[in-house]
Amino acid sequence: MLSQEEMRKSPLFQDISYESYLAMYHCFQAVNRSYRPEEVICDFAGDCSSVGIVERGEAALIRIDENGVETVMETLGPGGVFGKNLAFAGSRLDSLEVVCRTSCDVLFINYAHILKRCENACTHHSVLVQNMLRLMSDKAQLLSERVDVLSRRSIRDKLLCYFRQQSEKAGSANFRLPFSLSVLADYIATDRSAMMRELKKLKEEGFLTSDGRQIRLLQ
Repeated sequence: MLSQEEMRKSPLFQDISYESYLAMYHCFQAVNRSYRPEEVICDFAGDCSSVGIVERGEAALIRIDENGVETVMETLGPGGVFGKNLAFAGSRLDSLEVVCRTSCDVLFINYAHILKRCENACTHHSVLVQNMLRLMSDKAQLLSERVDVLSRRSIRDKLLCYFRQQSEKAGSANFRLPFSLSVLADYIATDRSAMMRELKKLKEEGFLTSDGRQIRLLQ
């Protein structure tokens, strides 16, 4: 069960009081599960008919193509939400999995309990559905940003495109990457060593400075 502070950080429960959350927790027959690092939380090829909310830890939505190549589609921290209806599948030969990066606690709510008409016509139930629709819209926007990055031909252009997106979101030339450089290589679908060489060139040519995950664009 989410604490009051953790619930406030969850986009699925935005504008819902903690008292209403506790009532919904039992009404929706929510289930808590814990997972170890690298354990698969959800395989969308199987029966994954629930919305999952990451309570604690970090996980990743990973696409695996027919050749076994893995691509990180999304990183999920506390408050992150996932589910089959919130994911964007590619080829029918691809598979989608949510995998733990660290130890995770996850709350599951069955879709049917969210979408069915509430017998008590609870206001917070309608708010939850609205939040779900907003999440789907937000994920569509994230997918658009990802396509913009992956459409660039070179590693350099992919990096600069992604860094400029993050700079715009931060409203500053200074920003912090939301994940590690290894995950960044997966995100832009390239080899980590090749990405690090290109990142070094960008620093040497005065495009940016970096300190770990902290980036500053200079051009």
